[in-house]
Amino acid sequence: MDIVLFFKKNVYFSVAAPKPMEEFYSIADTYKPLQPSVKGHADGMVYQEIRPVGEIRKYVYCFWQLRTRSRLSEPYTYRVVSDGCIDIFFNHRHSTDSFIMGFCRKYVAFSIGNDFDYIGIRFLPGAFPGLFSLNAKKLSNRSVKLDSLLPDLSQWIATHMSIGKSFKVSAEILEEWLSQKIMQQKPSFDNRFLKAVIIIFEKRGCLDVATDLDIGLSPRQLRRVFNYYIGTTPKAFSNVVRFQEVLYAKPSRQSLRKQKFYYDLGFFDQAHFIKNFKTFYGITPSEAFG
Repeated sequence: MDIVLFFKKNVYFSVAAPKPMEEFYSIADTYKPLQPSVKGHADGMVYQEIRPVGEIRKYVYCFWQLRTRSRLSEPYTYRVVSDGCIDIFFNHRHSTDSFIMGFCRKYVAFSIGNDFDYIGIRFLPGAFPGLFSLNAKKLSNRSVKLDSLLPDLSQWIATHMSIGKSFKVSAEILEEWLSQKIMQQKPSFDNRFLKAVIIIFEKRGCLDVATDLDIGLSPRQLRRVFNYYIGTTPKAFSNVVRFQEVLYAKPSRQSLRKQKFYYDLGFFDQAHFIKNFKTFYGITPSEAFG
């Protein structure tokens, strides 16, 4: 039986990992993708997350809602930071408007109007292609209408996600639907891909892909597997994981200047770190953590 060692917030722990599904479950325990650009109750808006329970927490990080409490004076631009995940989301007030957003190499800004109520499902890295048998590369760096790829799911959302339901009730309905799909489909995943993802998490995204991801695949095969499950290369995904580690750390302006922790994550200097962070977040570290 293999033993996999995880690192999370300066705590090491080990778990048995003889089967693909157990390894996928450990991804849920290890990776916490953050979207910090809207915090709680911002002016005129509410952002909240509900974590799933049971079987689907192996695949789904959270259900989320972003809505206005009252009509905003100006259209709002929502900035999505890079997190390595695929999201399905829809306008709760017009549930025929549903979308999929794939892996993004940089932050993406959406103008979403003055009055909105969006609900989404954030899938853990690799989960969406395994559940829906869709190549993640087709979604990479873009958002597409859900009915163009999964018309049955788009229609189901339009039918079941009526405006009168609360976010909590909507999340429960979505969770039940996904649970039934998992029970019927019994999805499976490439064990080699899961091992590679776990190594990337262990090393917090700071690794040499050519030497550290020794999982029995050639570089070309490894890229092909990652393109299918994530939508990008192992190196690009590792960079996003490293960026997410910075978000976990929540460094202050003072610690950025004095402690220079970014050296521990493989950045050559402060300029390199700031440029990388701005690519994934859209603003500098000082602006984000000030």
